[in-house]
This record gives sequence, structure tokens and C-alpha cells, in this order.
Amino acid sequence: MSTNARQRLAAPTLAMLPRVADSLSFLYADIVRIVQDDTGVLAQVDTPKGTERVYLPTAALSCLLLGPGTSITHRALSTLARHGTTVVCVGSGVVRCYAGITPTSLTTNWLEKQVRCWADDNSRLKVAVRMYEHRFGESVPEGTTLAQLRGMEGQRMKALYRLLAQKYRTGKFRRNYDPDAWDTQDPVNLALSAASASLYGVVHAVILALGCSPALGFVHSGTQHAFVYDIADLYKAKVTVPLAFSMSTSAQPERDVRRKLREEFRLLKLMPTIVTDIQRLLDPDSTPKQRQPAAEITSLWDPEMGAMPSGVNYGSDPWD
Repeated sequence: MSTNARQRLAAPTLAMLPRVADSLSFLYADIVRIVQDDTGVLAQVDTPKGTERVYLPTAALSCLLLGPGTSITHRALSTLARHGTTVVCVGSGVVRCYAGITPTSLTTNWLEKQVRCWADDNSRLKVAVRMYEHRFGESVPEGTTLAQLRGMEGQRMKALYRLLAQKYRTGKFRRNYDPDAWDTQDPVNLALSAASASLYGVVHAVILALGCSPALGFVHSGTQHAFVYDIADLYKAKVTVPLAFSMSTSAQPERDVRRKLREEFRLLKLMPTIVTDIQRLLDPDSTPKQRQPAAEITSLWDPEMGAMPSGVNYGSDPWD
């Protein structure tokens, strides 16, 4: 097979791109070099026995997390972008999320829904209420303010901490996140921080895959990851917090919690769940449908006619 033929086969069409629900949750890589050859994208590392290579399933990978010591070539990054793979730069062990690269094969449908809900104070509060009801499974009284909602959420989380502290006999627990004194924290706080950071990576990938903005949060604000924190909070009480407390006697809580999370993400099918939950939060009256992107995804906006076909000359001919 010629080099040109291989390159044509490696370039996906929109119809070939997988749905986010079909994708793997995330792949973390550090201290490797990621390159592109005639077959695909691979991670390679030099060892005393020679160069070891592992090919990455880019067409079915939703999020590639690049840790410290990782380098990536322009060709490999371009291929990941064409396959719709989000690339996120993270800290050691995925304890930070610094930046993400969004693929271009996205519509603005869900971004527009997000902006409409976020720009209006009443709609924004309604989304925040739906988030609370989703997290704790109880309805919010009519007229509840955002400040009251934050207080209700805080009380529920304190009660959860007390219950889990009693279950795992950790003593009185207080959530403490101090990057400057990272190694002196107790195992539960270490595990909880590591688990949250891993969850942020997965949530960030889904948000970008849907074409939403990670910065436009409904409860959190003032950061480029506000919406990431909003959505991640939906799953902490059920997934990351109980798991972190179970690491109270672990000698390496950060490592162990990440391994356990991979199993949890697979069992809970977290990726498609996040997709559906975001869609229901932003547009509760519609039935979320996950479908392949259409080839013609660009339209023109008109305030009276709605979406108009692109690629059409709407100018009147003066000689008609």
C-alpha cells in the first residue's frame, strides 16, 4: 500500500467518527513520546531492551490525558483532532487539569442551549435546582434562592462525610485541599482530591465532545472549568466520596483510588450517563438522542426563519 493511500485511510470522515457514548472514558499517559507513523498514533518509550511502542485507539478514544514528561508531535496531535479526541494537559497522576483541545467536528446545538440557560438568571437558577434534585433525589421548594441551595447542599455533604467516617472509622473528617502541603494530608483527602481530578478529566472530555463551554457554570463561576465542576458534583456523592473513604487505610491512596475509579467508570457506564445528564439539565423537555453527526452540519441563523441552509446564494440577481 502506498504512503498516500495509508494517509487517506487514516483521515476519518464525519460519518466514521464514533459517538461519545461508544468511546473509552480516558487514557492517561506520562513519560512517553506520542508520535504518528503510517499506521496510526502510538506512544513510545526507550528502554534498555530498545524502543517499546503501544498504538492508541484514537478513533474510539474520547479523552487523552497528557501527564508530565509527555511529548507529542504535530502530526499525532492533528490525527487526534481529526478523530474527535479531546486532548487534556494534566498534572502528575491527573491531579490537575490545565487545558484542553477541542475537535472541530462539532455542532453548536448544545452550546446554544447552554448559553440560553446561562444568560438568563431565572433559567440559570432552574438548572442549578435540577442539578441539586439530580444529586440528592429530592425536590427543592418553590422560591428557593441560590444561597439557600448552597446551604442545603453543604448540609447534605457534611451528613455524608459523617456517615462515611463512622462506617470506615476514620474519626472526625474535614475536607481539606492544600496543594502546598499535599503530602501531609490524610489518606481520605489525598484519595478524594485524586478521584475528583480524574473525574474532572472525564467530565471535561464529555463537555467538549458535546460542544458545550467548560467555562459557563450554573453554580460555579469565575474559572474556565466552572461547568466541569458543576457536572462532576453530580457524581461525587455516589462515586468519588465513598470510594475515597474506602482508601482510609491505603498506603498509596492516590494510586489505588485511580485504579478503582477505572473499574467504577466501566461498571457505571459513566460516559453515556454524563452525556444524557447534561442534555436533560440543559433541555429537560426534550428526549436526549445520541446519533451520528450529519455530513451537513453548518447552517445560517435567521431570527424569523430559524436555521437556514448554508451553501446557498441568497442575493437577488439585479438582472432578474
